[in-house]
Amino acid sequence: MEQNVLTTSYSSDMDKALPLSQYPRPTLRRDSYLCLNGEWDFDISESAENIKTNKKILVPFPPESRLSGYGKEIPEGSLMHYKRTFSLPEGFLKGRVILHFGAVDTLCEVFINGRLAAKNEGGYIPFSIDITELLEEENELRVVVRDNLDKAYPYGKQTRSRGGMWYTPVSGIWQTVWLESVPASYIRSLKITPSLDSVKIEVTGGEDNKRLTLTESGEVFEFSGNEITISPKTVKHWTPETPHIYNFRIECGDDTVESYFALREIAVKEIDGIARLCLNGEPYLFNGLLDQGYFPDGLFLPATYDGYRDDILLAKSMGFNMLRKHIKVEPEIFYYLCDTLGIAVFQDMVNNSDYSFFFDTALPTIGIKSISDKHRHKNPRSRAIFEREMYKTLDHLYNFPSIVYYTVFNEGWGQFCADEMYKKAKVHDGTRIYDATSGWFTEKESDVDSRHVYFKTVKLGRRGKRPIVISEFGGYSHRVKGHLFGDKNYGYRTFNNIADFEDAFIRLYEGEIEPLVPLGVSALVYTQLSDVEDETNGIVTYDRLVVKLNSEKIRPMMERIKSKIL
Repeated sequence: MEQNVLTTSYSSDMDKALPLSQYPRPTLRRDSYLCLNGEWDFDISESAENIKTNKKILVPFPPESRLSGYGKEIPEGSLMHYKRTFSLPEGFLKGRVILHFGAVDTLCEVFINGRLAAKNEGGYIPFSIDITELLEEENELRVVVRDNLDKAYPYGKQTRSRGGMWYTPVSGIWQTVWLESVPASYIRSLKITPSLDSVKIEVTGGEDNKRLTLTESGEVFEFSGNEITISPKTVKHWTPETPHIYNFRIECGDDTVESYFALREIAVKEIDGIARLCLNGEPYLFNGLLDQGYFPDGLFLPATYDGYRDDILLAKSMGFNMLRKHIKVEPEIFYYLCDTLGIAVFQDMVNNSDYSFFFDTALPTIGIKSISDKHRHKNPRSRAIFEREMYKTLDHLYNFPSIVYYTVFNEGWGQFCADEMYKKAKVHDGTRIYDATSGWFTEKESDVDSRHVYFKTVKLGRRGKRPIVISEFGGYSHRVKGHLFGDKNYGYRTFNNIADFEDAFIRLYEGEIEPLVPLGVSALVYTQLSDVEDETNGIVTYDRLVVKLNSEKIRPMMERIKSKIL
């Protein structure tokens, strides 16, 4: 399939020696940090033995991406061999040395100086290894990865036969690799649970006596044990419009960590007889964009984190206040930017299992949207992996206040026992809203009434006792010459010039969406933020160089629509 070379402007600003080197864990920061991104030795083979690596790759970009310097798809059955050396800088060692991987897709083994340090499964969640006992003065780090796109594991939009709504696959290391050194007794994790006027902070690890200081106000709270609940003297609530965060520091024996929290609450309440999503006790219209998180040169990653920042700021400039992160878990810096720049996140779980065109597309298209899911996707291994990765996702993202909502299953894709999975997720993290079945195949349990509308007029129709979320709609396509990935086109309605595209977008919101907000719609997700490969239904092109909407026209309309919920 013919493809054009698209490059974002961020690639010219990229530090090729040490790309994406910013501190990668914003909710648990230390002053100990050694970034291992950069050029590694790389090769593929069919053997797990330590081979001679004759090629180079730029970590953390996945090997299929151009920014990696490799730029080729990894054949099924192949093993990826990564190798580099490192030594610890003078003064770095404080006791223990922890090796961190932001994400590696899908199965990997990590070797330090020829000895197996750890194994890991799953492609989206970080993992860490204490490598202290394996270190020498000069160290060889080797990572062996296999990614056969086994559909028992979460895989999202990746496929070996890309096209339409399916994208180029991503393998291997695709997030930052880094080292930190910690004292023998150190804080391993924080769990931060906010309310409207206080926050509970639970600490795992470290010495018993602790001292917490709020950075801005200087307020000090001393405590012993594993948790504390504090109320700042000045209460400022987090919203997308006022994204106030409280930075704090915890000192604990020889260990010091920094983090932050926000005061906010998300809930469902009945307002004037209508179920609404409420932010900080008030009805709030979450008006957002579907965000796939793909870039033409880095695939799963932008060349610099300004790519994430600019996507968020573009959405805000148009009057959107939410992004639905679609079937992908991003690096932590993305969520930190959402927290600090001010945009809510509706986060999807990453699906696994087969996608069935007949069950998941054809039947819903003709109106069959009620099918029991108890006997679908029955493979016990696949079900167990989905549940395990769901819990890992909830734990990993717990501390980011911008995340207010989770989608468990999307459009029947991999869906099984949705009522049971909803209940398990709700018990595991009861602080968020859960959309058990986004789009269709609705069962009995969910916090919202979630609908996808593409080929019909957006109407309210039936109303129950749950907030109505139009969790996907729109998908209007406009192809901008010179900024196209290929000759194929995927969208739900095509407009040949940018003026017609913008006019149709405005008519959609003013004619179909605006009248429904006072009647019960609590959230909206337009498809989508950017073009992605064959999909040209973004409000910005895939290379992020051409914005298809005029913010001076769109933002006032969005502000007016938002006010209709009050």
